[in-house]
Amino acid sequence: MTTYAALLRGINVGGSRKVPMADLRTLMTGLGYDGVRTYLQSGQAVFATDHGDEESLAAELASAIEKHFGFPVDVIVRDHAYLRAIADDCPFPAAELEGKQLHVTYCSAPVDAERFAEIDRAAYLPEEFRIGDRAVYLYAPNGLGRSKLAEILSRPRLSKGLIATSRNWNTVVKLVEMTSD
Repeated sequence: MTTYAALLRGINVGGSRKVPMADLRTLMTGLGYDGVRTYLQSGQAVFATDHGDEESLAAELASAIEKHFGFPVDVIVRDHAYLRAIADDCPFPAAELEGKQLHVTYCSAPVDAERFAEIDRAAYLPEEFRIGDRAVYLYAPNGLGRSKLAEILSRPRLSKGLIATSRNWNTVVKLVEMTSD
């Protein structure tokens, strides 16, 4: 059995895209996943299974969510080893920062510097971003809500062809813990 985290994009943040976590747990258990647990209301679920890989599990879960709830939801699935590596490889001093100052945007495929070449990084200092393994790290000292760089990084043309969903550092760490069981 491999333990995974499913990251659902854009649910329970207002509007009509509501996915109650109890319903999500029931749905995922019905798919045959073991030990299904959710974290917060913003779309994180941890589960174990011995079939599939990250891509096929994400597609299976996205399809089941759309069928059950009646609207599409982008899903990224990552295993514990990946989540641990993302936390370990953080290019910023995570231990010295508040969770709201550091974010990871998980991407469905690798990203390279060329995708972000048009961004004048110096214009957004002290905010910074760095590229990781299918992830973008963002340091936003005043939080995501006030971040001008986060606004630029979330433009559709920069994420074209990708599923991308962001989590603050507290959630990054919690998902590592939850998937280590």
